[in-house]
Amino acid sequence: MEDHIDTITEKRAFPLQSKQKHQGPKAFSGRRILFKRILKQKSGLIGLFIIAFFIVMAIVPTLFSPSDPLTMYKSYRLGPPTSQFWFGTDQLGRDILSRIIWGCRSSLLTSFLTVMTTNIFGISLGLISGYFGGVHDNIIMRFVDILLSFPFILLAILIIAITGPGLFPVVICLSIAYLPYSARVARGSVMAVKENQYIEAAIAAGAGNTRIILKYILPNIASTIIVFVTINFSYVLLAESALQFLGFGMPPPTPSWGLMLREARSFFELAPWVAIFPGLAIALGVVGFNLLGDGLRDFFDPKMAGVKG
Repeated sequence: MEDHIDTITEKRAFPLQSKQKHQGPKAFSGRRILFKRILKQKSGLIGLFIIAFFIVMAIVPTLFSPSDPLTMYKSYRLGPPTSQFWFGTDQLGRDILSRIIWGCRSSLLTSFLTVMTTNIFGISLGLISGYFGGVHDNIIMRFVDILLSFPFILLAILIIAITGPGLFPVVICLSIAYLPYSARVARGSVMAVKENQYIEAAIAAGAGNTRIILKYILPNIASTIIVFVTINFSYVLLAESALQFLGFGMPPPTPSWGLMLREARSFFELAPWVAIFPGLAIALGVVGFNLLGDGLRDFFDPKMAGVKG
């Protein structure tokens, strides 16, 4: 009996998937339509290409770096871009292009750890709050409000003062700062989904709360969560660069985009390329994540892409 109702519930929760199971010969046509929809998201594909390039560059920086990022060419300090140094050199004679490439690893790693930590805990809190409601909702939302009341910079100063500068203090600070937003997004999505009839059918079948959350609610809010996480990357990357600029991140001489901007403050008028190229790297990363997020939003919502569902 429970298996029968589970089948009915799955059909109500995922009508497209349940139909496609019986379409056998039309599966290839469905894949073609899916592929065409992907190709229509040109902005999303551009963002995906940018982010993929940054990821590859962060994983294997030696393939792209023309020299060691810590090597000092003392005879060519603050040198302008040339055929040897495409982006010029900084105040210590270090190759800016190499430092940007190696700094990509630090910036993306910090952003990745922050986003994963933020959304694992934030989405979990949002699921519990939105599904159970009542006392659970009040306690979790008041906790979220308390986190939102802390000024971001004050929180960073407090954590760095206790732990000292480094990768994990920045991750902790950013995770605390952005956790409330992921919790609220998840809570709102759950509250919209749990009123559907297939949830009532699962409850009537005797399914437990964990089963309902994992099998019926979470898959139906996955598209919203994926888009939010992707766009959240851009905010975290910008905030990570800001903390590095303020001196709260990785200590020198570790290459980092925000740290490179911090070091370039005193030399911007004399050698503007010292700040321009790291700033462009940050801007390109933020734009890439935003374009990818917009493309995913349009892909998961056919109305946004002008496709009739």
